[in-house]
Amino acid sequence: MLSASARRSAARQFPLRLTTGAFFLNSGISKLGADEATAERLQQFAATTYPFLEKQDARKFTRLLSVGELAIAATLLVPVVPAAVAGAALTAFSVGTLGLYLRTPGMREEGSLRPTEQGIALAKDLWLLGIGVALVAEGVTEHEHR
Repeated sequence: MLSASARRSAARQFPLRLTTGAFFLNSGISKLGADEATAERLQQFAATTYPFLEKQDARKFTRLLSVGELAIAATLLVPVVPAAVAGAALTAFSVGTLGLYLRTPGMREEGSLRPTEQGIALAKDLWLLGIGVALVAEGVTEHEHR
């Protein structure tokens, strides 16, 4: 039986975990069936910022990205996974995508953090970072109250 504090914590986390988990589930499933052109585009885009990915096979890269997104979805959607664990996974992923945003030419307006039209898709990952950090903080708070 959950304590009143644990129920409140779960209620606070529920909207964050459900919406973000559903987003990652959809994204991961979509990438599972990616065609060769999509896989190459994703791998080349990532390799422009993270050069070590150039040597990675595009199909393998896309499959690993898909599996990673599905794993994050699972940590968010399965309620027994501690908030700190789910938040850490989400935070790590969002830091990587924000790196793409900050380091890829054309994603931001010159001399600014404001996104260009092309950068909006990655700039939104700042929200994912905020959700991840909030879940980690919630998880740490949960643990301290036990």
